[in-house]
Amino acid sequence: MAEDFASLMKLNFTDLEASAKSWRKLAEKLEDAQVQHRQKVTGPLHASGWEGTDATYGFMMMEDDERELGLAASQISSVATVLDGTHDRMQKAQLDLRKAVREAEADQYAVDGDGWVSDTMYADVDPGTRRDPDFQEAQQRRAGPLGEYRARIEQAVQDAQSASYEGKERLHQIDPFDLDKVYGARSAQEDAREVAEEYGMKEKDIPDAKDPKANAAWWKSLTPAEKQAYMDAYPQKIGWLDGIPTTDRDEANRRSLEVSLSAYREKEEAGSLGIHDDRQYSGLLKLQDELDKADGATKDSDRLYVLGVDDDAGGGDGRALVARGNPDTADNTAIQVPGTGNDLTNVDSQIHRADRLQGAAMSANPRESTAVVSWLGYDAPEVDGSMVTPGRTEGGAGDLRAFTHGLRESHQGEPTHMTVLGHSYGSTLVGAAAANDGGIGADDVVVVGSPGMTVDHASDLNMDTGHVWAGYAKDDLVSTETSDLTLGANPTREGFGGKVFDVDTEGHSGYWDEGSESLRNQGRIIAGQPPNEGDYYVPPGERGRAPGSPGPGAR
Repeated sequence: MAEDFASLMKLNFTDLEASAKSWRKLAEKLEDAQVQHRQKVTGPLHASGWEGTDATYGFMMMEDDERELGLAASQISSVATVLDGTHDRMQKAQLDLRKAVREAEADQYAVDGDGWVSDTMYADVDPGTRRDPDFQEAQQRRAGPLGEYRARIEQAVQDAQSASYEGKERLHQIDPFDLDKVYGARSAQEDAREVAEEYGMKEKDIPDAKDPKANAAWWKSLTPAEKQAYMDAYPQKIGWLDGIPTTDRDEANRRSLEVSLSAYREKEEAGSLGIHDDRQYSGLLKLQDELDKADGATKDSDRLYVLGVDDDAGGGDGRALVARGNPDTADNTAIQVPGTGNDLTNVDSQIHRADRLQGAAMSANPRESTAVVSWLGYDAPEVDGSMVTPGRTEGGAGDLRAFTHGLRESHQGEPTHMTVLGHSYGSTLVGAAAANDGGIGADDVVVVGSPGMTVDHASDLNMDTGHVWAGYAKDDLVSTETSDLTLGANPTREGFGGKVFDVDTEGHSGYWDEGSESLRNQGRIIAGQPPNEGDYYVPPGERGRAPGSPGPGAR
């Protein structure tokens, strides 16, 4: 202990602190290089439609480089975290040691150059006095503190030794040769997780994501280095935290997406991709393709932000929340909830639908910015018995409420005008979310092709009924035949208490046809403008009754 005691007493941590800062700065530069490469090189090339053999191999090489930049940034960030953590632990050990020595000497104990503590207060007392009972009692009282000071000094030296040894071992475990391997993303995350756990950033400390205000407060309490460590170590959990900034969620979710794609690539190389895996892998590749094409966008409204991605939601078909435009800065924000039969395999189609809604809103009011979120945040029902019961809304309704309140929490500047839209069973989910626990906090709600919103009246949705809008195509059998049955009253009927906007499209999925009045009206609502109103739906058996009078099936 003697040599380490002397070293720790006089140790200067300036070089270690500078080293940690240098590694942190390098990680930031690599991450910035990855983003710049994505936005200035591969993004524009994807958007240009470059195709052919040269494009295939060119993208393969460039995207491998891009991935390696991100993985290197993650691993170097882990190195910086280890150095920071080692610095903090050793500095604390030094402070504890110096405090113990200082207090021991103040109590008139002697501490020699090897760290040994002795009691010299009575060194010159004659032998006769030493036999005196009072003297022996006084000397005995000093034996207790003497032992405590020795233990404190020994513990401080041991803490410094442990910090140094464990830091060295952690650095040895970060393997730079994993960067170009198919398992590189998984390996980098495992390294980051071990480092984060070791230095106090534990998974159990991440909020449960149900309270956006609590999530936002926790995130704001972290240092930039701690935020980066959490995103590297637990990207999926951070990516789903409602209430934290969109840009941070996007960064975490892109890391999560790369880890998932890496896992599927491993299975593909091993020949172990099953049918379910193949579907999920296909969906994630479609999402990545959409991100690639949007990465070269020069306007914020054209960029894509991933606000949540999960390739296997509890054994379901996966989830993906993708925004066109940044909801944190947009004047108008819309959340589009899809219905029956939607999963990761058509995530690209859902993004394109969000694009059309955004375009319609910005045409209605070009002076204001609009972000539209494609919110596949629940396990949508298949075309089977689950589509006629409210069972699939049970978990998703709470998640949608947390999401909308989270966007309110993370928004910057004046409050955004928020519209929540639901199609088909998505409207059922929107209704269930709005009807419970104080509602979803939307300015407007829009449903199309709705089989019912789980409620009897618009007043059950915790909002102004004058801002509950429904649209239906005359040949959409979901609106005209299945409402008023098992999922609640028909929102397109006058007795429901909401409003109906004009629809000129056909079928159950034509509401977003380019150039249609249906699409224009949804855009007007998103932009905070009144749409052209349409006629309430009246079933054939009730036509000719006085307006508003109850009929069969009315609730």
